[in-house]
Amino acid sequence: MQIRIIGESPCLEGQSSRFRKGIGTIFPARKVIVTLPGIHATQRLAFIDELDEQQIKDRRPGLGQAEIDQIIADSVNLYFDGDCILIRPDPENLELAFDADEVLQTLTSKTNIKFLQVSDELVLHAIKQRGESWRITPLPRSPFEIREMILNARIGIHGEAIYYHNRFTGSRLLTCEAFHRLGKLSAEDLANHLDEIREFAGIRNRLGYLEIVFFQAGALGAEQFASYDFKKLCSAELLRVFNDLGKRFASEVSPVFQRDNVEDPEWRQGMFSALVGQSDKSVADEILLGLSSEYFLQLQWLPGCRIQGGEIFPDTVFDEFLQSPERRDLAALCDPKVRNFIFNAVREYGELDYMNVAHIPSALSRGTMADERRGVYLAEIKPKQQAQPVVRIIRMQKWDVSGHLDNGKDLLDAVLQSSEYTDYVLDRRLACRQLGMNLVPRIQMCHLREVYQGPNRRWQGQVVWSTYFERDYCHGIATDKISPAKLVDSAYALILARLLGKAAAPNLIVGRQDHNFRVLFDDGDEIVREDKGLPVEIVIGDATGAFADYTTTLDHFSRYYAQPVLRRWQHLKRPEEFAEAYLGAFASEFARIQEEYFKRRRAFDALFHHCIADPKGNLAFRWVKILARLEHTQPADVAECIRKEIHPG
Repeated sequence: MQIRIIGESPCLEGQSSRFRKGIGTIFPARKVIVTLPGIHATQRLAFIDELDEQQIKDRRPGLGQAEIDQIIADSVNLYFDGDCILIRPDPENLELAFDADEVLQTLTSKTNIKFLQVSDELVLHAIKQRGESWRITPLPRSPFEIREMILNARIGIHGEAIYYHNRFTGSRLLTCEAFHRLGKLSAEDLANHLDEIREFAGIRNRLGYLEIVFFQAGALGAEQFASYDFKKLCSAELLRVFNDLGKRFASEVSPVFQRDNVEDPEWRQGMFSALVGQSDKSVADEILLGLSSEYFLQLQWLPGCRIQGGEIFPDTVFDEFLQSPERRDLAALCDPKVRNFIFNAVREYGELDYMNVAHIPSALSRGTMADERRGVYLAEIKPKQQAQPVVRIIRMQKWDVSGHLDNGKDLLDAVLQSSEYTDYVLDRRLACRQLGMNLVPRIQMCHLREVYQGPNRRWQGQVVWSTYFERDYCHGIATDKISPAKLVDSAYALILARLLGKAAAPNLIVGRQDHNFRVLFDDGDEIVREDKGLPVEIVIGDATGAFADYTTTLDHFSRYYAQPVLRRWQHLKRPEEFAEAYLGAFASEFARIQEEYFKRRRAFDALFHHCIADPKGNLAFRWVKILARLEHTQPADVAECIRKEIHPG
């Protein structure tokens, strides 16, 4: 049975993935969508009227109240937003929303259908449980996107598009300027719009929100319009009443909100906050419980699998991709590695309730190499036996078999060199821990199977095993993303200074650099964990770039290690105290590591005796050089060199 549409088709002519802006109401069991002008309530009434007329035409009794109530209960609100259809689920009847989703997929691709209302815990959990976090509607992430969202939020009811539509609550925001612009209309059109405002400003939708809200005008409401029958007023009286209401509107609104100006940051932020609401904004910033906001803003959620009764059902969007491999949007979305991650998680944890995987398209720290093409992912895994989900970071090995094949290597050489690099990564982590670096406790090496499709024609189509590393997500906030407002608190700042100094010592000792010889520290890999609002420790998420430099004397890097102080200087109440706390903790930790080496020299020296030191620069060779440099460095001298570099401009 095909979808029947009452009103104008939501799809633009000749297109199945572009939609006219507006609202709709779907009745999944009847496969009917109503798109008539109005609000969702009037669309439901229009469908009920049609059914009632058909009953009478067929010489059957008209619809009873119980039947009408059931028809209304079996409907779902939709929003057509240009490039997608948005479903607003009822938290009390989520299966109905998923039924609507199934029906809509006969109209357009699943990739064009998203869910709203995820600020509700029940809705969010249900979508995540289906393995479909990728279908949660993201909020704008940049000033440009916020601007576009506001401009595209304009909508009408029966007349002009004079409202800004909050698609989360269903409310339509009427601004002071939009109201005053009605004065340019004919008397008939003005009366119709004022009557529309009068009618809908006093009506609440199914979620309990007003259909029309007067933006930033707290004391203005439906009661100011209720006493007028605008359509019966003569032109002169209508204009007088309109002007009086306009003056009342303006008196309630501060000057910055009397004119619609999306370029004004204050107006833009005020409108954005009103369009999304604080609770929905929180979902955008923290879609996973406890996940810091800098991660969410980089995440691209991907299709994977739905898990029911222990059985795994790959997302149907992969079937779409198989049928339309030329579609670039599907190619970007359907990452075959995701299913491998899920299969490996099932092997590790046993039965899962759900698992959602996101790709992190851009680096969150400067430590990621520019040519690191293998990718970083985040997974939220809910084992059936555990009360809470676990969050893991997945990083594909950079130099794996495919990478070496891309560089023209033979398959055997690619396999051997990939395995050698895996050992290097794991040994590097061991060495960093030996030298006092506070790393995330657990890391797991895993493999997945891929079909090689790179430029090395000899091995195209060859099945290869790719390595990835999976570690626990460290809850906290990266040191470089701590709000300046926290630094104003001297107690917070001094503790942070000591923790930064303590973390800087092993970082300097192991010579962390990127491929451009830039020191890596305080740039996104260092995570501050807090307790009762104060920092308690810094955990290193990833030791990328460790042992990159193993020959230069350590005082050479003093200007880089002055930066954690200098970049915070202007935000501190007592910057000199911050600097001294940082330097004191640095020198103390450096001396402690050095003393540990002197006391247990054999344990350090013998750590990589099982490996042959290669002067070309394998880890065993670098380890010897790092220890020799550590032995001959005076912590106080290095701290003094850093102090000399701390001279704010």
